[in-house]
Amino acid sequence: MALRNIITIDEEKCDGCGQCVTACAEGAIQVVDGKARLISETYCDGLGACIGHCPQDAITIEQREAVDFDEEATKKHLSEQKKTEVQTDFVCPGMAIKELKPTAAPNHTPVKNGPSQLGQWPVQLKLVSPHASYFDKADLLLVGDCVPFAVGDFHNTFLKDRSIVVGCPKLDETEPYIDKLAAILQANTLNSLTVIHMEVPCCSGLIHIARQAIAKSQVEMDFEDVTIDLQGNISRTETQNSTSAK
Repeated sequence: MALRNIITIDEEKCDGCGQCVTACAEGAIQVVDGKARLISETYCDGLGACIGHCPQDAITIEQREAVDFDEEATKKHLSEQKKTEVQTDFVCPGMAIKELKPTAAPNHTPVKNGPSQLGQWPVQLKLVSPHASYFDKADLLLVGDCVPFAVGDFHNTFLKDRSIVVGCPKLDETEPYIDKLAAILQANTLNSLTVIHMEVPCCSGLIHIARQAIAKSQVEMDFEDVTIDLQGNISRTETQNSTSAK
């Protein structure tokens, strides 16, 4: 062992989004039990390419006694990953293939189709104007793209009488999302903000976007954080304080 630079991950800050995994060319990081972890010091070159990709600032470089970086072992490790094709599963648990069985309503009666509760267009966060009239004194929903597909009665449960913006923190750059949401907060006086995301770690990046947008806008407000499980049920609801965005 030698004294050298190597990454360290703060599990308290890590939300398991998996962005560091894709940024690590050596395959030294995996998401395990919802947290990014250094799986072997042997595979970490200590250069810290992953640091700039962590939205939670959970990764730092420290100098300590560690096993030497082994380039040949790393190449073999990467080769094994490609052979087994398991990389996409641990890059983001939200990409794991699952078959879901539709469930009946609690009283075992089918849910009838109702009218759309959508009161605006567009809905994509990248496309909306911060000065649109439907944001004025609105109860705003920030929603993961997949949520309306999971929640069978999304329109009546969440969308009715609310404005909405949707996006995917896994597939899109988050900085433009933060800038646009901050602009909406600055240009309007919202009644409330609710973030609705799937239980998969990558989708929880919407919480980070909301926090950073609130901090950037310098608007004091709390928001509701609603987690949806893969069967379309609300698994958790909690209030995020505006102070946590700073």
